[in-house]
Amino acid sequence: MGRILLVCRLAVRDLRRRRTEAALLLFAIVTATTTLTLALVLRDAAADPYQSTREATNGPDVVASVNRAAELPDLDELAAAPGVTGHSGPYPVTAARLQASDKTSDVQVLGRDAAPAPVDQPALTQGGWVRDGGVVVEAAFAHAFNVRVGDPVTLNGRSFEVVGVAVTAAMAPYPGSSCIVAVGCANGPVRPAELPASLIWNPGLVWLTQADVRSIAAGSVSYVMNLKLADPSEATAFVAARQPATMGTPYLMSWESILDDATEMARDAQILLMIGAWLLGLLAVASLSVLVGGRIADQTRRVGLLKAVGGTPGLIAAVLLAEYVLVALVAAAAGLAIGWRTAPLLAASGAGLIGSAGTPAMTLPTAGLVTAVALAVAVAATFLPAVRAARSSTVSALADAARPPHRTGWLIAISARLPVPLLLALRVAARRPRRVVLGVVSIAITISGIYVALVLNDYLTAHPLAAGVDAVQAGLLRRVLLAVMVILVCLAAVNAVFITWATALDNRHSSALARTLGATPGEVSAALAAAQILPALVGAVAGVFPGGYALFAAINAITGGDGSKATLPSLWQLLALVLAAVFVVAALTAVPARLGARRPVIDSLQAELT
Repeated sequence: MGRILLVCRLAVRDLRRRRTEAALLLFAIVTATTTLTLALVLRDAAADPYQSTREATNGPDVVASVNRAAELPDLDELAAAPGVTGHSGPYPVTAARLQASDKTSDVQVLGRDAAPAPVDQPALTQGGWVRDGGVVVEAAFAHAFNVRVGDPVTLNGRSFEVVGVAVTAAMAPYPGSSCIVAVGCANGPVRPAELPASLIWNPGLVWLTQADVRSIAAGSVSYVMNLKLADPSEATAFVAARQPATMGTPYLMSWESILDDATEMARDAQILLMIGAWLLGLLAVASLSVLVGGRIADQTRRVGLLKAVGGTPGLIAAVLLAEYVLVALVAAAAGLAIGWRTAPLLAASGAGLIGSAGTPAMTLPTAGLVTAVALAVAVAATFLPAVRAARSSTVSALADAARPPHRTGWLIAISARLPVPLLLALRVAARRPRRVVLGVVSIAITISGIYVALVLNDYLTAHPLAAGVDAVQAGLLRRVLLAVMVILVCLAAVNAVFITWATALDNRHSSALARTLGATPGEVSAALAAAQILPALVGAVAGVFPGGYALFAAINAITGGDGSKATLPSLWQLLALVLAAVFVVAALTAVPARLGARRPVIDSLQAELT
């Protein structure tokens, strides 16, 4: 216990002495753990509004439909099947063309009774239930087309008044509505010319009385029945046992499949957040590697003092690791709390569902996984620098002398003909190749994420229905993208600044020696900045290709999407992105490079003289 207490006290004291760096370490891990927490809890949180809607509407466990009246006995047979405890219907349903103000849309018109149904009685959010001459509109469809109670609409040329707006658990909200009409339906941004004229496109859902449905039916009439099971968890098995192998009628949908359709947007947001969490995790490792390297370089003399008073290499490594483990534990707790409280904002129910996601329950597996990831990030970035510092000799650590440069003949020959800033920049980069790689990887990850964000944002803006979402849902997904990208850029900016600062600390002796030989402070600061700009250029190019292309292909593979529908950034956009990345890195590194170069030469060389 005495050894553990000593390690913790030394770690806490060092963190208190360097509060700014500790705060940046905390920020790096909190961003990754928050995004990961959001991704893990979002899916469960998003399902709650659908469950609320099922309870409020006594939603069906299975929805069955047939294409014509001759097949109604098949529905009667299902209603009498073992395990079925209740049903409503069969109800007639037909395809129609709805016109509201200056907007038109295909719809599926479902006939219902004026009396409440025992299974699937849509819950009204506005107005009243169906009556002769009155139409009730599904809430998400009404929201998308700005239809309100009292508005006049036409269905297949016949006028109706909107008497209500309602939600149902028997079908996913618009635009994810299932197809329950014989003519068939499909979704997409533009109706292809080769599709049959009878097929309806991006249909909404409305309810009329059964008599009104038959009066407007221009073609065939289908029929729908809602079934209630003794055990709702058996719905998928019930469908699998009775769904025709040829996908004929009756066509069956379980409530689980409707739930999947209703929460598709939440799953898309979860995928974006999960990918963002991995990108941020990689950036956090890079951030911590840079910050740890810089801190340990600055702590070299302290390591020597600990060894001089009897500290073993194991104790030294434990102290250095403990600092970052403590930060990781605090960051994990903060990330869990922030993600837990933020998830309902991203999982808020749409207009087609009742209630809100609420605050999801924090499960033990989620908390354990997030904490494990935070610790893994901290240990992965800290382990090797801590071991190297612990294994260094006491004399060299106390002397804190400059590390002797590696002499490479071809590098000296090339750099000798370059201007002084580029000469110094090339030699600075050559002394720390791993740090250069970290800089390249950091920028490449950020540019890859921005590349994919540009593609997805353009796709959601131009073709929201092709993505299976309406304009409101597309806006929410774009906000998720924006949040992840802003965090990526901020973390990359922290990396750029601290790579420069760590490089300035590591090269303070060689920079001071260069100044004694005639280099000006401006040339030294320009060299330090150029040592980061060149890796930034390489990283930005790699982030576009192959990084951006590979990440976009991975997202398509995960989601099963069709990448051919997306518009890739143009050449001038990619060039602007690369140049912007280089410019931002140059601006971010200018200040720490300038501050590092202004340190007095005598102070920098003092360790060499003692």
